[in-house]
Amino acid sequence: MRQVVGLVLLLILVSLLLWGVLVMRDFGYPPSDMDDYMIEHAQQETGSNNVVAGVLLDYRGLDTLGEVTVLFTAVTGVLLLFRTLKRREENC
Repeated sequence: MRQVVGLVLLLILVSLLLWGVLVMRDFGYPPSDMDDYMIEHAQQETGSNNVVAGVLLDYRGLDTLGEVTVLFTAVTGVLLLFRTLKRREENC
């Protein structure tokens, strides 16, 4: 029974991945007006010579903050887990 459930889940996962690949648009097509706007105005609006840094820190600042928070939380959780395991090994 477990093998059947695993096989069904695997088939669902593979079909979702294939569907995602098939509906994915070609790289760089269609060009977005937002891309052109950011390339043309990033230096004046953000004061940064690096367009990528300007987009990450100014245009998408809250999104970047959220990603950093998730990564920090994950690393903290793993470190606490390892610390707890180390203490248990020392006590035994």
